[in-house]
Amino acid sequence: MYTQYAVWGVLILSSLMLLIVVLRNRSGGRLLSALCLNVVVAAFLLYGLNLLSDYTHVELPINTATLGTVTFLGVPGVLLLVGLKLVLI
Repeated sequence: MYTQYAVWGVLILSSLMLLIVVLRNRSGGRLLSALCLNVVVAAFLLYGLNLLSDYTHVELPINTATLGTVTFLGVPGVLLLVGLKLVLI
């Protein structure tokens, strides 16, 4: 029980320290805002694909793995996930 609290405490403390280090740097704010913008665009891309699932018969869940893939790869990431879904399932 106490170990779980210790792990959560270390996680929160290290996250706060990382945020302080990123925001102290002048380009850190731009980096953080660009990353947030990419996550939002990726979520909208996946949501749009799921809206069109009646026509395309392809539905991708919006979870951490798919959102991370689309965040870093963009539209090719969506195509990669669709290809994997069609080939593996």
